[in-house]
Amino acid sequence: MKYKVTLNGKNYEVEVEKGEAILIDVQDAQAPAPVAAPAPVAAAPAPVAAVAGETVKAPMPGTVLSVKVSAGQQVKAGQLLLVLEAMKMENDIVAPRDAVVTQVLAAQGATVNTGENLFVLG
Repeated sequence: MKYKVTLNGKNYEVEVEKGEAILIDVQDAQAPAPVAAPAPVAAAPAPVAAVAGETVKAPMPGTVLSVKVSAGQQVKAGQLLLVLEAMKMENDIVAPRDAVVTQVLAAQGATVNTGENLFVLG
């Protein structure tokens, strides 16, 4: 992909391929400016524990404000399990079906990523 960039009042055309930035055309410049390569993408965190049963996953990254259920508790479809703060908004995470909570994998104050397991339902 090619981009036009203005840096310190000077125009550059930059081509980015496979995570590397290469200066290919400089207009009105004496020497090419250094171009930083994008930061490497962090690998996904390793799972905390193996889980059996249906899992309830975080739909977005955020901070766990409160956990409303505990392990062994019977829940109904649509019942509030957890409140997740994301982008300064509180999001209710609810039970997808009637079930028993077999494991609570999230803790109040924890930061979670999209797709991270929050609960295991039996």
